[in-house]
Amino acid sequence: MRIRSPLEWTGSQVMYAAHLVGAFGRSLSHMQDRLGSPAPAINKITVDDLREVLARGWSDFAAYRTDVFFLVVIYPLLAVFLSQVAFGANLLPLLFPLASGFALIGPVAAVALYEMSRRREQGLKVSWFNAIEVFNRPAIGAIIILALLQGGLFLLWQAAAWAIFKNTLGPAMPESLGSFVDAVLSTPQGHQMILIGMVVGFCFAVLAMIVGVVSFPLLIDRDAGLDTAVKTSVRAVMANKLPVAAWGLVVALGLLLGSIPLFVGLIVVLPVLGHSTWHLYRKLVQR
Repeated sequence: MRIRSPLEWTGSQVMYAAHLVGAFGRSLSHMQDRLGSPAPAINKITVDDLREVLARGWSDFAAYRTDVFFLVVIYPLLAVFLSQVAFGANLLPLLFPLASGFALIGPVAAVALYEMSRRREQGLKVSWFNAIEVFNRPAIGAIIILALLQGGLFLLWQAAAWAIFKNTLGPAMPESLGSFVDAVLSTPQGHQMILIGMVVGFCFAVLAMIVGVVSFPLLIDRDAGLDTAVKTSVRAVMANKLPVAAWGLVVALGLLLGSIPLFVGLIVVLPVLGHSTWHLYRKLVQR
């Protein structure tokens, strides 16, 4: 194998970057062409169907856990990093919002997992490398735009959580984690912050669930328009309010348990929930 010079290596990286930019531009053009694409029919499911959904998600995880670990280990590491930033930058009031924010960006984090479940379903080769072939899907432009929207929702939640703190326990910053927890649990202002934070956070989580629970898997599965994917997700949720609400509770509890201790459990929780969400999509949307 010939060792390339720094100039050759730099040139190849520039060409690769140019190829990615060109591909993304073509994807955006294709996304515009697919606006108003036909919407699939919606199925009615029950809460009992969630058992099968979780079982299939666990089966996918068990079949490819080594590759899945490679894909998702970054998320608990990122969570630990963000928590350290919160401690170091005296942003303790954002520690819980950062952790709970995984519910908002979960569909984005699970995109590669949806692709793995899709490939396994079709009997195709599955590995972490195959999983990133999701970037070759026809609707990748729409997927990226939707991911950016979900990321914006995450940032809005952080801003809202900060505003809630500043107007209840703030504006003075807590001196330590212990003093902050004590103020939250033992003062009227702390109780007010918990109540308002739970209500606002719930609204953000519901919005993220309605928009993303079906749209991301649909865009991976079909060459659909972004508007069609989002509308289909909304229709699926509205037609199955109780099962989707139960699914939201499962996700919330899973992320809570996975965050203890030090977010290590997310290495298992995130892939199981990700694979399961693919199978939930299969239940909700007719092929």
